Amino acid sequence: MFVIEDTSLMGLGYISDNGSFIFPVDEELTPKELKYFIDYYQSNVRKEYVDDLNLYRGDHAILHKPGKIGNRPDNRIVANMAHYIVETFNGYFIGIPPKITLDKAEQDEKLQFWNNANSFQDKLSEASRLADIYGRSYMLVYQDENKQTCVAVSDTRTSFMIYDDTISHEPLAFVRYSYDSSLKLHGNVYFAKKYYWFDGEINFDEPKPNVYGVVPAVEFYDNEDRQSVFDNVKTLINALDAALSQKANQNEYFDNAYLKILGLALPEDDDGNPQVDIDDNQIIYSPDAKANEADVGFIDKPDGDNLQENFIKHLTDLTYQISMVANLNDAAFSGNSSGVALQYKLLPMKNMAANKERKFTQALRQLFRIVFSAEQVLGSGTKDKWQDLSFRFNRNLPINMADEASTVANLTGIVSQETQIGTLSFVDDPKKEMQRIADEQDSKMQQAKQSLADYSDDRIKQDEK
Repeated sequence: MFVIEDTSLMGLGYISDNGSFIFPVDEELTPKELKYFIDYYQSNVRKEYVDDLNLYRGDHAILHKPGKIGNRPDNRIVANMAHYIVETFNGYFIGIPPKITLDKAEQDEKLQFWNNANSFQDKLSEASRLADIYGRSYMLVYQDENKQTCVAVSDTRTSFMIYDDTISHEPLAFVRYSYDSSLKLHGNVYFAKKYYWFDGEINFDEPKPNVYGVVPAVEFYDNEDRQSVFDNVKTLINALDAALSQKANQNEYFDNAYLKILGLALPEDDDGNPQVDIDDNQIIYSPDAKANEADVGFIDKPDGDNLQENFIKHLTDLTYQISMVANLNDAAFSGNSSGVALQYKLLPMKNMAANKERKFTQALRQLFRIVFSAEQVLGSGTKDKWQDLSFRFNRNLPINMADEASTVANLTGIVSQETQIGTLSFVDDPKKEMQRIADEQDSKMQQAKQSLADYSDDRIKQDEK
């Protein structure tokens, strides 16, 4: 979570408990105050996101500790649990692309064409993954060089939204920025009616029109606190790295056991030194004792293996438990457990995914509100069609096609055919599937008519003979 530093330099703006920037709705955001926001974001917020990305990528804190001391083993082992948690949960949530549809077939066909042309499902999956890493992500709607409506994922480390201070916290401005090699500032700020591009010094002298009429960006997040999916287990991940590294050090330490030679004189060279290299061979040598008291053997070391193994197991189990992401390598998922038992194993992750689905549905509706406002995707007079969108998310789990087919068959006469087909996880577009069924039936009807006509012609010819 964010540690809120001194915000006295942010002018009239402030940062909320979940790390969102807030600005008074009845005040004008000036270039000076925008620079305050960027400086604060760069100095404080971005660092948190960089740390999260490093944890996800496996660049953990243990790799940056001071070097080893003396001749002791110094293994640095990273168990990248953050990566596993993100990939498992994101794959479970959106591994099967959500079905985004409209009721009218013609409009739905145009929507699917736009989704495919913009690789929208891939970009949505990326936005979901980044939200799991950072706690939030952004998608920006823009017009390309051909004046076509497009969408892109904006880097959370260098992008942020400014919300107004009303109870609904409506977007007030969206900011994208970067620094070049000479630390010169570049970027854009998007308002509802206009946007500005700045290069070096920020100024609002040359506005460009915003064709959408609203701030053309949307924030995606898993929860209201904007916590990443591994936010609550960061200390456990670091502790697991330390425990595994220490375990490796102990193993190496045992392999490097010392040989003691006490009370037994070794052959000596001309200088009176033992002919065996004592230091390099890890030998403790002391000939000063009586011959009958000679002691030769390896020095025993304390064995804490059971303690270490239990500690590692507890850390691993707690990481899965607190992150609420199931360990799919657990024996429970490979045995003969009942379906109900496995559902209980997945229940915490299902609850977390259900909450994320509600947040993403809200964000997607706002995104398509922006997209449709340009009236290019569906045509003129379709600005409000975002209200008619249907969103269906399917959890990515192994499926039993026979069970799904049986369920669909049992729904006959209870629900509509579209709803029936929509329950099949392997059908991407129920409307298109219904059209295929209709086309097949029409084709069979035409074939039957043709066969009947051919049969009638043959009978007539036979009768004439």
